Amino acid sequence: MKRRVIILCMIAVISFGNLLKADEGMWLPFLLGRNMEDMKKLGLNLTQEEIYSINNSSLKDAIVSFGGFCTAEVISKRGMLLTNHHCGYGAIADASTEENNILDDGFWAKDPSLEIPVPGLTATFVISIHDVTGQIVKNLNDDMTEDEREAKIKEISAELKKEHTKGTNYDAFVRDFFEGNEFYLFVTEKYKDVRLIGTPPQSIGKFGYDTDNWMYPRHTGDFSLFRIYAGKDNKPADYSEENRPYSPKHSLPISLKGYKEGDFSMIFGFPGRTDRYLSSFGVQQAIELEQPKRVDIRAKKLEIMKKYMDADTKVRLNYSSKYAQVANYWKYFIGQTEQLKKNNVVEKKQVIEKHFQDFARDKPKYQPVLGLIQRAYVNTAPFVYAKVYQSEFIYTVDLNVNVFRMKFVDDAYKAGDEERGKAIYANIRGLFESFYEDANLDIEFEILAEVLKMYYKDMPSDQLPAMVKELGEKNQIDKFISTVRKKSIFSSAKKFNKFDKKFNIKKLRKDPLFQLIMEINTAFEAGNNVSEHVEAKNNLKKANRLFVRGYREMEPERNFYPNANSTLRLTYGSVLPYSPSDDVKYPIYTTLEGVMEKEDPNNPEFEVPEKLKKLHEAKDYGRYANENGEMVVNFISNNDITGGNSGSPVINADGHLIGTAFDGNWEAMSGDIYFEHDIQRTISCDIRYVLFIMDKYGEAHNLIQELEIIE
Repeated sequence: MKRRVIILCMIAVISFGNLLKADEGMWLPFLLGRNMEDMKKLGLNLTQEEIYSINNSSLKDAIVSFGGFCTAEVISKRGMLLTNHHCGYGAIADASTEENNILDDGFWAKDPSLEIPVPGLTATFVISIHDVTGQIVKNLNDDMTEDEREAKIKEISAELKKEHTKGTNYDAFVRDFFEGNEFYLFVTEKYKDVRLIGTPPQSIGKFGYDTDNWMYPRHTGDFSLFRIYAGKDNKPADYSEENRPYSPKHSLPISLKGYKEGDFSMIFGFPGRTDRYLSSFGVQQAIELEQPKRVDIRAKKLEIMKKYMDADTKVRLNYSSKYAQVANYWKYFIGQTEQLKKNNVVEKKQVIEKHFQDFARDKPKYQPVLGLIQRAYVNTAPFVYAKVYQSEFIYTVDLNVNVFRMKFVDDAYKAGDEERGKAIYANIRGLFESFYEDANLDIEFEILAEVLKMYYKDMPSDQLPAMVKELGEKNQIDKFISTVRKKSIFSSAKKFNKFDKKFNIKKLRKDPLFQLIMEINTAFEAGNNVSEHVEAKNNLKKANRLFVRGYREMEPERNFYPNANSTLRLTYGSVLPYSPSDDVKYPIYTTLEGVMEKEDPNNPEFEVPEKLKKLHEAKDYGRYANENGEMVVNFISNNDITGGNSGSPVINADGHLIGTAFDGNWEAMSGDIYFEHDIQRTISCDIRYVLFIMDKYGEAHNLIQELEIIE
């Protein structure tokens, strides 16, 4: 009876309140027409053209995809970029040595000659976005198989890309939206010379570490600074000492005016992935199977890395970035599973599905949709662990993924194309050189052994490779790994270099580690190609596409937005507090006072630099204090973000920068699947704290002078 009451209440909320509130939504910036009235009501003072324009300077011209994994914003006329410390973490750690440990000590380029090149790091601008749905959809029909459909989409997308980039240095790509119901083409420009110019020590930039990750109240100076360099023509160029700082179409002015509760805020960036149209059946599979297993595997990897990192500074520097990446989503999956349950997301999805079923009753094409989705999840469940281990063990353990890449060399040789095999190997070999420069092979092989034991224990017997099954049954996994360390061509730089000098495909095929990785991959591919599994996956794609199509028809007055897919989006809302429970209300901002209250000199996660303590004691905040004389550190807003938005600018009603987004809050970690209006918040680093650290702590006055600051 109690559950029925809860469901009825949810029906009332979802049915009669289904017009989206302003805080929810990751909107494509070239389609903001239907949103502008809402944005104006919330306080926006800009026009749509000032936000997104093809022909004139606009806000979108200050936003870049940072390395393809984060967002950054241009904040000076000399191409200075602001992003998160955790986004720059890999570059910062790679530039650090035991003698010049900028990860721990911080770094400020007080002269251009000191700026640090970051090989491989890119900054990509969106030049324009085009709706190409009509050109693609007219060539598709519901009778196509999924493979036929994807082939046709790929073919037309290639033609469209060529058409929109001919005669330019631009690139382009087409992405599908609304589960394959719409298609948009993005024209981009990628800059390849990006240099590190400033970072606080990680005791500031990562204050709170894993303990505070995803938590609020927060006190983290999560920022770092880079610069884009270009050729003499201001166009993208490979690194050269002759390159010049990029001259942007637009850079964001910086406001020191702050904000108050209810003030307008918007965030521009590249959110990675959401799954807001996921069914209740998909949520249940995530809660019961996929996410707990990802947490288990990541916990084991973290445990092993930490043991070695705590014992050796060099190892800590080399593995800091990898550890942070694993830890971030380890805690994410823990939080998402917990909050999916606590926030009753399955029940909320079931309410939507009940409405859909009622809507579909007299519509034959939609009637079978939910049944197809349910059966697809039943039929894919036996293969979930295989997918998780392929992702967490083969594709994301450095040693394993490097060995896995050799598969493509072997495939070419098997196809009789020796020249192609040699060419692929020539491209791969440099990755091994980089790997051996920084790798701790004790870590790599211990992870290999321990996760292999988990794999043997967890996988259904009929999906286990014969090699692993035999090793597990005979309790010989440790013995096998010991043999691999003695005999494998991948077990040391010396052995790999010896193999590299006399590359031999037969020797590769006989290598015990290569054989292990190939057997695991072959077992994964076999499961992936089981006819029932293939049919279920194809049915799920088609059913999801029909569900979203029908859902939008069911609520024609609703302004729907597509799931995040690493394309440029804008989210808007307000600076607002929240109450995670009846007796708690969190304020809109935190201060440096809170940093001092959290300080724990015996815990490296909560160490506070001596200089920062002295600045606090003297209240030497300069022009960066708020009207109450406080040094604000972090603040919250109800903007809708996810991974990939890290580093995104938080912009006020006038188009001025007030902070940089870096996290979501624990209580709403189910938000990637179901937005929680009352409690979902974005946690951002206040721009005044960024400037205070640059100016007062780092004494990087030259960098401050580049900025357009509005007081």
